[in-house]
Amino acid sequence: METSKRRALGRGLEELFSNEPIAYNKVESKILEETPKENIVELNLDELRANPYQPRKVFDEEALKELAASIKEHGVFQPIIAKKSIKGYEIIAGERRVKASKLAGLKTIPAIVRDFTDNEMMEIALLENLQRENLTAIEEAEAYKNLLDTLDITQEKLAERIGKSRSYITNMLGLLNLPDNVKKLLEEKKITMSHARVLSKIEDEQKITELANKIIAENLNVRDIEEISKDHHIKKTKENKKHSETNEYTYIENELCEKFGTKVKVKTNKLEISFSNINDLNRILEIMKIHL
Repeated sequence: METSKRRALGRGLEELFSNEPIAYNKVESKILEETPKENIVELNLDELRANPYQPRKVFDEEALKELAASIKEHGVFQPIIAKKSIKGYEIIAGERRVKASKLAGLKTIPAIVRDFTDNEMMEIALLENLQRENLTAIEEAEAYKNLLDTLDITQEKLAERIGKSRSYITNMLGLLNLPDNVKKLLEEKKITMSHARVLSKIEDEQKITELANKIIAENLNVRDIEEISKDHHIKKTKENKKHSETNEYTYIENELCEKFGTKVKVKTNKLEISFSNINDLNRILEIMKIHL
């Protein structure tokens, strides 16, 4: 029994999740579940450094202070996951707990030490943040691009691994084509994701900037900007030309696609939400707050 538990500790992401999507809310729980209590160690906080593949750059200071207060009173409930490095340890999952523990004045933190590859560390860092919705849209898009480049996989394969639709991944990656000043407007929430998605399908950067400023100045909604972007003077990207057909429900479909991360079709008196498997269906039901 002990031998099988120790063998389980060496399992990578592929083995942990088999053919099912790598559910972000189960990465740590699966590892914790398979780790005997005697394998949880106390690591010195000053020996820990951030996961080099951590996509999140900004941490909510107020939220960290609240977590620090909780840790000071109750301790750290869930161990972090770390990897031994040449000097000390790298945090695979749990950087917020590490930062909050330092704020709380602790010297050590409970940890599970795992020997993940660099690619797996990158993937877990992304999954941990996606679970908690701590990434900005641009950080999320950059994380997807890094995964695609590093793992050398297709958008479709990435979508399967993280339980999203291929169209969702494509739309997110499209945001990286926006001019930097428009990306900043999105980060500052001056324009919405839906606005940004429409703008990302326009080829002319100057026109994108003009429309972004028009959205803010005239408080335009997504449908407004879609109508303006149909103007024959506005050149669309090649990908967008293939899918230029729209209907009166297009803007609603786009909003729901963003919310559910899957293909959504709105027809007269009918709403169709696509899912790839039972895990994907459960993910969508959770978003809809439906518990069966």
